[in-house]
Amino acid sequence: MADLLTHALVAFSVLTVGSWRVEWIRKPWIAVGVCGSAIPDLMKIKILVDPETIESYLGLPFTWVTPATLGGVLLLSAVITMGFPRTEWRRAYVALLTGAVLSLVGDWLRAFPDGHSDPWLYPFLLTYRPPTPGLYVTSDPLVLGVVIAVTTCVLLLDRYRF
Repeated sequence: MADLLTHALVAFSVLTVGSWRVEWIRKPWIAVGVCGSAIPDLMKIKILVDPETIESYLGLPFTWVTPATLGGVLLLSAVITMGFPRTEWRRAYVALLTGAVLSLVGDWLRAFPDGHSDPWLYPFLLTYRPPTPGLYVTSDPLVLGVVIAVTTCVLLLDRYRF
């Protein structure tokens, strides 16, 4: 759960800082971006619902890995965007996509045993697993502490700036 919280706080911080320069980024769109940061983590639903169960209902091959890829993020952001009023589609899509891409980048920065991240560039690079800088381990509480500290600074700057 700390991983999802970290992704949400990073999206909140980046979008808040972005709102200082970009006129249309207001609090509601920051919240939409934070929700977008959860899109890649939808793959964790496999803990509750087995892919084989879905395959038996659909009669088609199925996997929960798609939301954690760039193609899945682009598609799911577009589908979720259709729930917004048509006049707000562009802003909703950008906010959702920003949060989701920040989440993917955060996952790419993690340490993996073989030095390569998950194939999150799918379907653009089908099997390519980019090398990762291995900056942190998900279970390290220091990562969450740093992100909370940075988010607190952003909140204070946002509240008391100018």
